[in-house]
Amino acid sequence: MSVRVRFAPSPTGYMHVGNARTALFNYLFARHHNGTFILRIEDTDVERHSEDAVNVIYDALKWMGLDWDEGPLKGGDFGPYRQSKRMDIYQKYIEILKEKGLVYECFCTKEELDKMRQEQLKRGLPPKYSGKCRHLTDEEREKLKKEGRKPVLRFKVPQDRTVIWKDLVKGAISIGADQLGGDFVIVRSNGMPVYNFVVVIDDALMEITHVIRGEDHISNTPKQILLYEAFGFKVPEFAHLPMILGEDRSKLSKRHGSTSVAEFKEKGYLPEAFTNFIALLGWYPKDGKEILSRDELIERFDIKDVNSSPAIFNFEKLNWMNREYIKAYDISKLTELIIPYLEKAGFDIEKFDRKWLEKVVEVTRDYLTVLSDAPTYMETFLKDEFEIEKDAAEFMDEDRLNVVEKFLEKVESLDEIDGDIFKKIVKETGKELKVKGKNLFMPIRVGLTGKMKGVELDILVSLLGKDRVIKRLHHAISKLKRREP
Repeated sequence: MSVRVRFAPSPTGYMHVGNARTALFNYLFARHHNGTFILRIEDTDVERHSEDAVNVIYDALKWMGLDWDEGPLKGGDFGPYRQSKRMDIYQKYIEILKEKGLVYECFCTKEELDKMRQEQLKRGLPPKYSGKCRHLTDEEREKLKKEGRKPVLRFKVPQDRTVIWKDLVKGAISIGADQLGGDFVIVRSNGMPVYNFVVVIDDALMEITHVIRGEDHISNTPKQILLYEAFGFKVPEFAHLPMILGEDRSKLSKRHGSTSVAEFKEKGYLPEAFTNFIALLGWYPKDGKEILSRDELIERFDIKDVNSSPAIFNFEKLNWMNREYIKAYDISKLTELIIPYLEKAGFDIEKFDRKWLEKVVEVTRDYLTVLSDAPTYMETFLKDEFEIEKDAAEFMDEDRLNVVEKFLEKVESLDEIDGDIFKKIVKETGKELKVKGKNLFMPIRVGLTGKMKGVELDILVSLLGKDRVIKRLHHAISKLKRREP
C-alpha cells in the first residue's frame, strides 16, 4: 500500500509552531515511506478567508523546505485541493446520506439549544443534543419552514455504539456514542458543510492512508469514523501528536515568545535549524543525535517513536541549535541571508566588496544567535564614524589618549597593516610609553571601535586596512578631545 498523507491547514493569517510540526511530521512520514505528501487548503470559512493568509501557508512551507507532491500550485489527480472549490462534491455526498436516511433537518434555534444545554447542566448531565427534531413529521417540518426557520442537517449517531481505533501515537482509544454530544451537525443553516463532514470526504477521495494531526482533534475522530462507515469508505490510520507547551507547561502562546513561523524567519532563525528543532518536539531519534540533516531526519523518523506526552518548547535549546547551524553554514549562503538584516539596519552594502563582506561574516558568526544579531556585531567593521560608548569615554584619560595618538603615528608610517604588523606596533607603543595590559590594549580598542568589548583587534585591522584604521583613529581622537572633562 502506497502511503498518502496530507497537511490541511485553515488560512487564518499565520502559521504557528503546532501547524509547522504537523506539516513536518507528515512530510517526514511520507518521505520515509517513499509516499506522497499532499497540501490541502481548508478555506470554507468565508468570513476569515483571504488570499494573503493562503500565501502565508505557502511561504512557511517553502521556507521550511517542505515541498508538497500534490496540492495548490502543483496540481495532481485528486484535486481540487482547496475546499472552497469542492462544494459540488460535498453536495453529492450530502444527498447520499439523505437517501440512506442517516441525516435529518433540525430547526432548533440557538436560544432553544442554549436552554437545552442549561437544563442538562442543572441536572448534572453532560451537554448533548436531545434529538428533538429527529422524529418530526413532514407536516411539522413544513410548518417550521413557513415560520422562516432555516434548518441545519444533523447526522444520526448510532445509539449504544463505542468507536474504537488504534492510534499510532496514543495507543488504543475508545469513545462511546453517548460522549459525542448527540446527533451532530454536518451542514450549517446557510448550506455550508462543516469540518467533520468535508474532511472525511476529502481524505477518502484523496485516498489518504494516514491522518497525522494534533491531539486536539481526538474528539473529532469518532464522529469522522462514523461518517467513514456511513459512506462505506475505508478508515485511515490515525496518529494524534502531543500538545506543544511552554516551559511553564501551559499551552504555547504569544506570551512565551514567537509562535508563528514568519516570526522565527523574521528574527533570523535558519530554516534548517528551525525544522531540526521542531522535529524534536515530541519525537527523538533512537541514537540520541540532535543535529540532523533533512536526509537524516527522513531516514530516522518513525511515527511510532513519537511520545504521547506533551512536548516542551525550549527557546534556549532552539537558540543553541541555531548557533550551531550558523557556525557550520556555507559562508556565501550565510552572507546572502545576513545582507537583508544589514540593509534594514541602514548599511549601504553595495559599497563593500562581496568577498570582503564574507570575511567579516566569517569572523563574526560565532557571536550570532540569530541572523538579526548581525548588524550589532558587524557594525564594528562597517561603520567608520561611530559614537564613543559612555563607559569607554569615561575610561579614557589623558595618558590613555596618548596611547591612541602614539599608535596612530605608527600606523601612518606604515605601507600596509595586517594582524602581525598590528601586534608589532602595539608592542612598540607600549614599550615607548611604558604601558601594558589593559592600559595599552583598551585605549586602542576604544580608538578603533568606540567600545570596550568586541572582536579581536588584529582581525579587525586586517579587514579594515590602513586607510580605514587611520580614519577611525582620527575620528575617535577628535571626539574624545571634544568631550567635556
